[in-house]
Amino acid sequence: MNPDDPLSERDFRSGEILLVNKPEGWTSFDVVNKIRNRLRKVLGVRKIKVGHSGTLDPMATGLLIIATGKATRQLHELQGLPKEYEGTLVLGATTPSYDAETEVDQEYDWEHITLEQLEQARQRFLGEIEQVPPIFSAIKVDGQPLYKRARRGEAVEVEPRRVTIYEFELTKLELPRVHFRVACSKGTYIRALAHDFGQALGSGAYLTALKRTAIGPYRLEDAWELDALVAALDRLRPDALPAAAWDKAQQQ
Repeated sequence: MNPDDPLSERDFRSGEILLVNKPEGWTSFDVVNKIRNRLRKVLGVRKIKVGHSGTLDPMATGLLIIATGKATRQLHELQGLPKEYEGTLVLGATTPSYDAETEVDQEYDWEHITLEQLEQARQRFLGEIEQVPPIFSAIKVDGQPLYKRARRGEAVEVEPRRVTIYEFELTKLELPRVHFRVACSKGTYIRALAHDFGQALGSGAYLTALKRTAIGPYRLEDAWELDALVAALDRLRPDALPAAAWDKAQQQ
């Protein structure tokens, strides 16, 4: 996407913002590392700051905001922006991670669920809610990410958080599959929302697909596909970069 973005006019060393569609199976750090390595090659420097504004799980796809140089100072502010997602959950089962990354650990009946019950459950998750983050998450307790403890089988008590669900729309029903769209505050775990939605229906549920479509005013449709971005960066040469950026890079 975004083939008309003139990368040759970008000053990556001083600081730029890039929108990237994270591929499925990649971690957010994988994307950052890929872009950092390409920029180091293009600029001919050993170091350049590159960061992102909000982790997506490896299973998820969608919008990732990448910042370079001094623009990384904006990342904290960008992380606080509301997010929008499209996803799919499956009723009638749960997994330890609340998504398809781990095996089903329990199965439940779902055939009793009616359209009225789905609507009632949906409305329960609008507005400010308390949400317990998944134990398979990067949240640190006593200095260690929860997912490491979870993989060791340790029992850890996770404190609930207050988050806000601005919009929660059930866009398509193919029971036991439910397709949805969510607009929410920072810190919201969509995996936990899927899990809790299943519990509200007297059934289990877990997330099978997730795509982040927006972060504040930034939209997925304006983002680069990662392969296209890497290819465009590879085509850059020193004489295609802003003179000030190249001179500064050579002085590092």
